[in-house]
Amino acid sequence: MFTLKERIPGYLLGQYQLVATVTFTAFFSLFFLMFSIPFSHNAWFELRATEAFGFTVLFYLLALTLVIVSKRVLFITYRKRAERPTFIGYILWNLVEIFAICTLYTIFTIKGNSLGIIDNGGETWYLVFFRSFIYCIMTLAVPYVICGMYFAIIDKDNTIRVLNYSTVVTDEVLPPREEKKITLFDSSGALRLSVTSSNLYYIESDDNYVKVWYTDNLGDMKQYMLRCRLKTIEESFADSELIRCNRKYVVNMEHVRVLRKLRDNYILELDNDAIPPLPVTKTYEENVLARFNSTYRGE
Repeated sequence: MFTLKERIPGYLLGQYQLVATVTFTAFFSLFFLMFSIPFSHNAWFELRATEAFGFTVLFYLLALTLVIVSKRVLFITYRKRAERPTFIGYILWNLVEIFAICTLYTIFTIKGNSLGIIDNGGETWYLVFFRSFIYCIMTLAVPYVICGMYFAIIDKDNTIRVLNYSTVVTDEVLPPREEKKITLFDSSGALRLSVTSSNLYYIESDDNYVKVWYTDNLGDMKQYMLRCRLKTIEESFADSELIRCNRKYVVNMEHVRVLRKLRDNYILELDNDAIPPLPVTKTYEENVLARFNSTYRGE
């Protein structure tokens, strides 16, 4: 469960996801409009060849343009920033969209009423605004939530898996140190990266992404980014040399050279001087100590 101060997942700000959200919202709102008009007694939307029909089309196009511009500004704004907005910030952004469209509807209603095109029954502007707010919640908030849930389900397919090559039939004899691989798959199931376990140093969390730090065949340190939660990786790496040492890192114990005790906590120094020491927090201290002891006792 997320908190309002937590950063939103990166997939909510992807260009493809934003385009898909706007497209789905446009069709959802159009079908909702067509379905609700015959049953509504307090909305002036009209699909017949009348002057109100022209107002209906113009309002729909302007509202859709407002949503498109808003999502485009959202994409450009946070693409340039290092941090994504929080959930509360994202919700407020969408509420501003809704209030802007409600204001547009209220202006159309008052203007159309003064021209004799729309009959709003003498309602005051704030009652018109409130009524439009209910409509906007149905036509914007509902499709936004549906799209968010859909993309969240798709995102769960982005995971890192441990593949033991000792169970694979092959005509090649693989050295024991190369038998275990860390394999990375994308949401379509396509293999993106396969790393020998002994070449992987640590995995770093970056919200809903992770950075995999490993060395290539030349011994150069490389980084690969994948959309995945560190919790998923921690569960996938059960019973392996990879262990979580704090909320941000999973470390390969094969490369731990020194476990150093500081005043308040431990740190792990790896056998690569280019990698800074990784802190061990109280939550994971017991597991790390047990794994370190078993590793260096040859168990």
